[in-house]
Amino acid sequence: MTVLVTGSAGHLGEALMRTFRTTGQPAIGLDRMDSEFTDVVGSVSDRKLVDRCLADARTVIHAATLHKPHVATHRRQDFVDVNVTGTLNLLESAVANHVDAFIFTSTTSAFGDALVPPPGEPAAWITEEVRPVPKNIYGTTKVAAEDLCQLFHRDHRIPTLILRTSRFFAEEDDNRSVRESFADDNIKANEFVSRRVDIEDAVAAHCCALRQAASLGFGRYIISATTPFTPDDLPELRRDAQAVFRRRLPELVATYEQRGWSMFPTIDRVYDNAKARRELLWQPQYDVTTVMRRLDHGQPLLSDLATTIGKKGYHEESFADGPYPTA
Repeated sequence: MTVLVTGSAGHLGEALMRTFRTTGQPAIGLDRMDSEFTDVVGSVSDRKLVDRCLADARTVIHAATLHKPHVATHRRQDFVDVNVTGTLNLLESAVANHVDAFIFTSTTSAFGDALVPPPGEPAAWITEEVRPVPKNIYGTTKVAAEDLCQLFHRDHRIPTLILRTSRFFAEEDDNRSVRESFADDNIKANEFVSRRVDIEDAVAAHCCALRQAASLGFGRYIISATTPFTPDDLPELRRDAQAVFRRRLPELVATYEQRGWSMFPTIDRVYDNAKARRELLWQPQYDVTTVMRRLDHGQPLLSDLATTIGKKGYHEESFADGPYPTA
């Protein structure tokens, strides 16, 4: 059963293609950029090209996107063309070609302003029940694409699952004050408690989704590392996340201190992956404890797959004030 992987030159697309080639899963990589893992060069906004690709595929993982790093450098119409029209092209072609499963890679950024409660309020506990409040064209077009996926499942019964992934890139943080206050590995380790997933686990979630799509039919799922926190921790996480970290993860306190690290002073959201673990039968392997154990054994913090893929950047040019310009 051949899988069409869109965005095959990107972080997740390459990770999927690498994994499929290793396991012997037939796959076609589609991307507008040529790469070792791109079989067809072109855009998902080209309907004729999409039709040619899907003539040879039985399932789709749609990971291609314009995303947050492009908000300041691309037109809003570009986002509509790629994220909305591209998704529509793939869905229509999937129906025409009787595709068995359609997996759409979305983002936790779709939640937008729902992620940050007002000052003085507890941190937000983010589940699939939280209503997205997009705050930019990226989030707006991803939510629109999700709704197209739901519509096509409703009208055509095509098994369609939406995976809202948290951050998995190896690039440095886009927030200058965070970069200046914490070492890069410290930042990423901290994120594993509430808002990061290793790319190896993201690939595993997509593979689980392919296997479960027929039985589930339709669903939205948060794909993020398993948090050590509970809803009871939310008020204190907003006031003093370091205290919660010490209470919930006492075994990591000495390791952090030996490295001169610290937890963020405040955490404003926590992603809950319970539904994905339960319904997709997904078993993520990387959380803050396992990544710290990797460091203790002289390994990189991120998985071997993440390390192999490394940093890709988001633009052809470089920027002096961060990995990409912020809007």
